[in-house]
Amino acid sequence: MENKRRILNRNKTIATGLMVGAALLFIIARSRHELGVWEWIGAFAEAAMVGAFADWFAVVALFRHPLGLPIPHTAIIKNKKGAIAGNLADFIRDKFLAPAALTAKLRGYNPAERLSNYLVDKQNAELLARGMSRVLAESLDFLDDERVQKVVRTALTERIKKFDLSSFAGLILDALRNKNRHQVVLDDLLGRGAAWISTPEAQASLAQTIDKLIKKEYPMLSVFIPNREQFAQGAGEKIVRQLNEYLQEVSADPEHKLRQAFDRTVSEFSRRLQSDVELRTQVEAIKLEAVHNDQIAAYVQSLAGDLKEWLSQDLQQPDSRVRQKTAAAISGMAGALAADQGLKDSLNEHLEKLMITYGEPLRSAIARHITETMQAWETEEFVNEIELSIGSDLQFIRMNGTLVGGLIGLVLHAVGLLLR
Repeated sequence: MENKRRILNRNKTIATGLMVGAALLFIIARSRHELGVWEWIGAFAEAAMVGAFADWFAVVALFRHPLGLPIPHTAIIKNKKGAIAGNLADFIRDKFLAPAALTAKLRGYNPAERLSNYLVDKQNAELLARGMSRVLAESLDFLDDERVQKVVRTALTERIKKFDLSSFAGLILDALRNKNRHQVVLDDLLGRGAAWISTPEAQASLAQTIDKLIKKEYPMLSVFIPNREQFAQGAGEKIVRQLNEYLQEVSADPEHKLRQAFDRTVSEFSRRLQSDVELRTQVEAIKLEAVHNDQIAAYVQSLAGDLKEWLSQDLQQPDSRVRQKTAAAISGMAGALAADQGLKDSLNEHLEKLMITYGEPLRSAIARHITETMQAWETEEFVNEIELSIGSDLQFIRMNGTLVGGLIGLVLHAVGLLLR
C-alpha cells in the first residue's frame, strides 16, 4: 500500500512538473516575443501546456471535482460507486465464473489424473494422512470443551427421540426376509448353538443341572440311583446328541417346520412393528428409557472417552497406526484410480456435475459479496483504493499528453508556416 502511494505521488509530481514546465516555457517564449527559435519553443510550449491541462482535468475528473468546483460529469468514480460495484461483480460472475468457462478449465485440468498421480506417491499419501491426523487430533481437543459436549449430547438426544425405531426395525426385518436372508441368520444361530452344546463345558453344566433337578424334584428317587453323577453325565450326553440331530435336521431341511415357524414369527413381528400401536408404544418407551438412563449415558460416555484417549495417544506417536492405515488406504485408492481410466472419467464427470450444480449459487454469492463489500466502503476510501490501483498509470497519460501535445504544436506551427 505504501509503495503504491509512493509511486503514485512520484508520478503525479513528474506529470505536474511537466505541466508547470510547459507553462513557464510558454511564458518565457512570449516574453521573448517568439523571435527566432523561441517561435518554435513557444509553439511547442503552448500546445504542451494545453495538452497537459486537458489531461490533468480528465484524470482528476475521474476521482474528484477539479479545483473543488462542482463541474457536471466530474468525480465520476465517486458518483458511480454503486454502478461500478454492480458492473464489476456482474463482469466477474459472467466472464470469470461462467459455468462453461469453469467446466472447460476443470476439464483441461483433469483433476482425477492429477490426483491419482499425486497420491500414488507414498510420500504424498503420508503427507495427506498426516494432515488428516492433525485435523482429527485438533477435533478431539475441540470435543473436550464441555459446551461442545453439551451441544452434541442435546443434538443426539433430540435426533434419537425423533427417530422412528419401530418402523426402522420393521424395515430391517423386511430386508432380511427378502430372498430368505433371515434364514441365514437362523442357520448361524443354529450353528453357534450346536457348537456351544458340543463343548465339554456346556455338557458339564448340563449334567450338573440334571443332577440338581433330580435332587430337587425327585429326592426319594435320587437315593436309589447308583453313581448319580455318572447317570447325570450320560443323560446330558444323550440330550446333546438329540439336540444336535435336531439342529442338523433343521439345517438340512429348507422347509422344516421350525423354519416356517421362524419365518411366520419374523413376518408377524415386522408387521406389528410398523402397524401395532401398542407394540410401537412399548418400543418407543424402551427407547426413551434408554436415552434418559444415566447408567447407559455414563457407559457410552466412558466408551467415547476411552476411544478418544486411545486415538489421541496413537496420533501423537511417530509410528501412529491410524496414520499408517490412513496412508495405506489413500495409496490403495490412488492406485486403483490410476489403473482405471473409467473410474477417472467417472470422477471427472461427477466433479463437473458438482460444479454445475453448486456453481450457480456460489457465483451469485461471490458477485453479491463483491457488490456489498464495495458499496459498504466509505466513498473516499473507495476512490482512494481505485486511485492507488490505476492512478499511477493515469499519470503517464498526463506526461504523454504534455509531450505529444508539444510535438503536435510543432507540427501545426510548421504547417502554418508552409501555408503562409
